[in-house]
Amino acid sequence: MVSNADRITSCYLGPQISPEQFVAEHMFLFLLKGTLHGYDGHRHHTLRPGECCLVRKNQLARYTKQKDEGQFEKVVVIFDAPFLKSYQERHAVTAEPAHVSGPFVRLEPGELIPTFIRSLRPYYQMGGQIDDAFAHVKREELLLILLRTHPKLAALFFDFGPPHKVDLEAFMHRHYKFNVSIERFAFLTGRSLSAFKRDFRQIFSDTPSRWLVQRRLEEAYFLLDHEGGKPSDIYLDLGFEDLSHFSFAFKKKYGVAPTQLSKNVSVLRPSPMT
Repeated sequence: MVSNADRITSCYLGPQISPEQFVAEHMFLFLLKGTLHGYDGHRHHTLRPGECCLVRKNQLARYTKQKDEGQFEKVVVIFDAPFLKSYQERHAVTAEPAHVSGPFVRLEPGELIPTFIRSLRPYYQMGGQIDDAFAHVKREELLLILLRTHPKLAALFFDFGPPHKVDLEAFMHRHYKFNVSIERFAFLTGRSLSAFKRDFRQIFSDTPSRWLVQRRLEEAYFLLDHEGGKPSDIYLDLGFEDLSHFSFAFKKKYGVAPTQLSKNVSVLRPSPMT
């Protein structure tokens, strides 16, 4: 645990993080203050002060942060592919295959990781940045620590291939709530766009775009009618970009505005997805 005397405010090492729910590069996260709730389409994950994890690349994930006394502090280190390739070439790192599922890999901090976090303090500047020259050195230091304390991570860090072909039906049922493009879904399932669309129609007898909207609306109906949810609270979590689009699509499918549903009164039963 980082003590109050050693606390630094949130800072980043590495390239900018995309706000998209697709994780493009490996990301190390150490939480200093507050609580972070992550979701991978199947499980919910919680990170508390003094805890850390690795968020894997080529995954779908989203998180929400909960402040503590108005503050949320973290250290984020991005291990992008060019950085990792350079490190592997200079250090001749080899790695054996290892099976790791899900985007969130919880790490035991031990003694070295908190010591590393405290070591950032002298280099820290306002705005959460560290001088590029020092940032590069500190990223290498953390990578070395992770490889020494968690050797199996080498199989993740130095795998530069595209995602493997996966079970399309299972993947879509697990990740339909994520607001990413069809092209991204194709990439993550290990397919070209044309192969993805072909396989999708064979499995679901529909186009990806239409199926996604209908599947999200069915889930929305359940949350509103059976769980007492509110449209303004659920539309983003279901993958809709804005409330008006969600309300329009919902009324078009069910003939009633989502605000008319309540926990105790069932206006109508959902029809089979078309």
